[in-house]
This record gives sequence, structure tokens and C-alpha cells, in this order.
Amino acid sequence: MAKDPLAEAGLHFDELNKLRVLEPEVGQKTTELKEECKDFVDKIGQFQKIVGGLIELVDELAKEAETEKMKAIGARNLLKSVAKQREAQQQQLQALIAEKQMQLERYRIEYEALSKVEAEQNEFIDQFILQK
Repeated sequence: MAKDPLAEAGLHFDELNKLRVLEPEVGQKTTELKEECKDFVDKIGQFQKIVGGLIELVDELAKEAETEKMKAIGARNLLKSVAKQREAQQQQLQALIAEKQMQLERYRIEYEALSKVEAEQNEFIDQFILQK
């Protein structure tokens, strides 16, 4: 086979008989590489969309978790507040009970004293009536 003088000069004809600087094999491989790169870029784009959706979903879940956490903290604080209020109310009621018991004791002592005075006065009246 005779060497092609154009091939030696780095010029080649493609399947459409167009003059090319690259060899047909190199041109074909370059085209294949270009297609593979395009497919790779498309897949990377799809991957980025999927990851973006996942990040949005995780952000939403994080916000919901934070909201629920704040609700739980609020409920816990409210429960503590109610417990403290009940404890304070219980102490107030116990103080009121103690005060009423002291008042009852004073009334009982006063009743006993008045009963004694009444008995003495009745006895005095009886003696006064008997003397007349």
C-alpha cells in the first residue's frame, strides 16, 4: 500500500468526504467522548436536583422538629408553672386552715369562759331568788 500523502501531512477525509485535520478514529472517539460528557453532565444535573430536593426535605423536617421541640418546651414550662401555682395555692389554703383553726380555738376558749360566766350568773340568780 502506498502511503497517502495527505495522511502524512495530517489531513484526512471523513465518511462525508470532507477534509479533516484529525484522523477519522480520533474524530469518532472525540465525538463519543463528547456524548459521554454530555450524558455525564445530564446525570450530574439530575443528581443535583435530587440532592436539592433531599436538602429541602431535610430542612422542612428540621423546621418541624424545631417547632415540635418548642411546643414540648412550652408545654413542659406550662406544666411546671401549673404545678408551682398549685403548690402556692395549697400553701395558702393550709395557712388559711391554720388561721381558721386558731380562730376556732379562740372561739372555743371564749365559749367556755362565757359558759362559766353564765353558770356563775345563773347560780347567783338562783341564790338571789332563794334569798328573797
